[in-house]
Amino acid sequence: MEQLKSRIEAVLFTTAKVLQVKDIAEILEEEPDRVEEALLELIMDYASREGALEIDDENGYILQVKEEHLDIVEKLCPVELKPPVLKTLTVIALKEPIRQAYLKELRSNAYEHVQELLDKGLISRTKDKNGRSLNIRTTPKFAEYFKLKGDLRSLMKSDINKLLKASTIED
Repeated sequence: MEQLKSRIEAVLFTTAKVLQVKDIAEILEEEPDRVEEALLELIMDYASREGALEIDDENGYILQVKEEHLDIVEKLCPVELKPPVLKTLTVIALKEPIRQAYLKELRSNAYEHVQELLDKGLISRTKDKNGRSLNIRTTPKFAEYFKLKGDLRSLMKSDINKLLKASTIED
């Protein structure tokens, strides 16, 4: 059983995505019942050693960093953006500073996207002079993430449009 647990651990580490028991069994050419039994033991092993990793089994099985250590991961690993969020970020970059209400007109899911981008530090939001509207702009972390050098305003719009074209998947 120990060897099977090690092999399962290697699969979960390598794939870095949620897998079902049948997927793991197929990869390892093992019986699903044996894989499931070994997975349960492996989950208990990780839980008992109180390390930084865990196997989450909510929607399948995935090896991941525990939530209390995600701040470390975010410092070391690039931020992953889904195509619709990337498109919203592109609109912000092209039109910054942009009023949040106007962004909502342009991008229907803008409020959800804005919150995600704020959480990731790629944009900032401030109140305008009259204090009624919120203006959104990109942050230095945005420039760092996309490896943009110099003044963002001096970048040609076509350069920023490349970010949008990199995300060809529809919302």
